[in-house]
Amino acid sequence: MINLMHASKIYVNGVRALSGIDFAAEDGEFVSIIGASGSGKSTLVHLLGLLDTPSDGRYLLDGEDVSALRPRELAALRGRKIGFIFQHFHLIEGMSARDNVALPLLLQGVRREERLERADEALAAVGLSHRAGHRPAELSGGQQQRVAVARAIVTRPRVLLADEPTGNLDPAAAKDVLALLCELHRQGNTVVLITHDMAAAGRAERTLYLENGALLS
Repeated sequence: MINLMHASKIYVNGVRALSGIDFAAEDGEFVSIIGASGSGKSTLVHLLGLLDTPSDGRYLLDGEDVSALRPRELAALRGRKIGFIFQHFHLIEGMSARDNVALPLLLQGVRREERLERADEALAAVGLSHRAGHRPAELSGGQQQRVAVARAIVTRPRVLLADEPTGNLDPAAAKDVLALLCELHRQGNTVVLITHDMAAAGRAERTLYLENGALLS
């Protein structure tokens, strides 16, 4: 599903954020990547999520070489195949949980009735049907992150990228979110968890380590 081959990222100021990364994840696999601050985690997430392109190397997503795609093509592919879960929930305060979850479908041009139906299905999958009409300020941190997970899965992506998804949560809420990621993996999703937390990383089938822009097994 994911095949990053000898990929490097060098910024215009000469900073080398990643160096010769080789990373592959099979369809339906759950992989965690541990790295300290400054190790290149954010850059790796941007490459895997098609938010940026490598300076060198190749990236195949579901068999398609995306390295030379134009920004519009990358955005379309990202919207179809990748769901993002971030440390910060990035929910829109003035919108209900249901409308926050439905937003990616609006951007894809899905009609309103189907948007809301699929948003309700995604909220049910994360156990928040009873909070569909609540706004973010009316939800706990753990509930907001579950809304963010619902938003990530509403487009039915093949890959879920979870970037420090428990970083802003208390231990109980973090445990719930990790359990949810494990359940999504059991349902067949490819999950890549980026974290600095060894306990969180241990929930994955396989763990890799990112140090100074290099990926180690």
